[in-house]
Amino acid sequence: MTRMALLLAVTLMLSLVPLLAPASPPALPNADDPALEARLNILAEDLRCVVCQNESLAESRASLALDLREEIREMMRAGMSDGEVVESLVARYGDFVLYRPPVKPLTYALWGGPLLFLLVGAGLAAGTLYRRRSLPPAPNVSREALREAAALLDSDEPLPPRAPSVSGPVSRSSLQEER
Repeated sequence: MTRMALLLAVTLMLSLVPLLAPASPPALPNADDPALEARLNILAEDLRCVVCQNESLAESRASLALDLREEIREMMRAGMSDGEVVESLVARYGDFVLYRPPVKPLTYALWGGPLLFLLVGAGLAAGTLYRRRSLPPAPNVSREALREAAALLDSDEPLPPRAPSVSGPVSRSSLQEER
């Protein structure tokens, strides 16, 4: 590729970079009444966007969220209280629309699950630590025995037959008794 063609390709790519910038979010419509708008914003902070799922209704720019905010405005203009508005949304979307779902039999796992996982994890950690402490200490092996073992491993001679397994501490006298 010639130098001129490379320069032209780089220039073309750099000229297209502004097209990758995100579009500005749509302006949020405001109610004529600032008190109503403040009430809407407070309520929308406690409601979850059913499309985005990890954003509040106040933060979301999804078209459904914009429609829901407008619908809430209309309910408030009609004289509905915040509780009535929330009840209406819960009736339509379920407790999922609430960022703080109520404690009831259907949500016990939601509220108690993290505590249960924490307790199970603490129990497993405590059990592991207890088992580690109760392991028998490693046997003391003399340097002479280590040298003999290294010599046997380095030699080409076949290994002697394995001694029977012994439970408990091993002493020289017990080894001499076996011979």
